[in-house]
Order: sequence, then C-alpha cells, then structure tokens
Amino acid sequence: MSRPAVLVAGVGNVFLGDDGFGVETVRRLAAHPMPDGVEVVDVGVRGVDLAYRLLDGYRTAVLVDATCRGGAPGTVYLIEAAAEPLEVPVLDGHRMGPDAVLGLLATLAAGTGGEPPGRVLVVGCEPASLEEGIGLSEPVAAAVEEAVRVVLGAVAEALSVAEALPSERRTTPC
Repeated sequence: MSRPAVLVAGVGNVFLGDDGFGVETVRRLAAHPMPDGVEVVDVGVRGVDLAYRLLDGYRTAVLVDATCRGGAPGTVYLIEAAAEPLEVPVLDGHRMGPDAVLGLLATLAAGTGGEPPGRVLVVGCEPASLEEGIGLSEPVAAAVEEAVRVVLGAVAEALSVAEALPSERRTTPC
C-alpha cells in the first residue's frame, strides 16, 4: 500500500485553551471528504509520534497549530517552514511543538532511513490564551472555519503540484 502524498496533522494540547486549535481544526476537517492521497490525523501532544510519521515519505505536510506571531488573536497564518535545517532541540517529552519536531527530522532520518516531506506548511492561529483550561477563546474558535478553508486550499495546491511532477521525480507512489 502506498503512502498518501499529503499529511495534515493537528497539533496541540486541548487542556491549554487556544493550544487546542490544531486539534479542533482537524476534528472539523473530518466533516469534509478528503481526496485520495491525503491523511488527516490528530497528533495532539505526541510530538515524537509526529516526527516519525513525517519520515513516512509524504510529499507535503500541513501542520495545524496555535502560532504566536504577534497578530491579533484569531489571525490565521499560512507559513512555509524553513527549508534549511533547524537547530536540534533539547528533547522534552512534555513539550515538543512543531519547531522541535522539524528540528529532529534530519537526525531521525539519518538513524531510520526515513524520508522527510519535501514541503512543510504550518496553518497557525494567533492564540488569545494558552492558560490551563479546556475550550478555545472566542476569536480562536471563530477562526477555525477559516483555518479549515486554508488547509483545504493548501491540500488542493499540494495535490495539483504532485500531479504535475514527472513520475521519475515523485518521492513516493500515488
């Protein structure tokens, strides 16, 4: 069985308010039929699981998470992750956000022979509160549907690019 071309992963801790944004967004994505070649998962706080999953030969990964960039709470961002290697983080099993996961990919790939995605996108949302508590703040909850639209657009674009690649350049079969 071939691996899907695109991984969409919801990241975050539902017990820390708006940090649950990624988890809620992928939950809402479940109401949308996904094209063949797309896998949607809720990884929550399982950063190590996400790191190993990213080595499974996906062409594109779309990570969905709360993202502090200084905007107004509820602002949705589409960010292309840096292509250059990131500094390998100190491992903390309790807090491995997407930046730490991406920093580990080269090290894990060398040890496992896995293949990281050729492209990593982050659909982020500016949080209002990351304090203990269950539930999203009003502006972040209101941004979830916009994030779903952004993810669906990123998936469609990733699949169209994958289809345009000559078969000898594809890293994994469709």
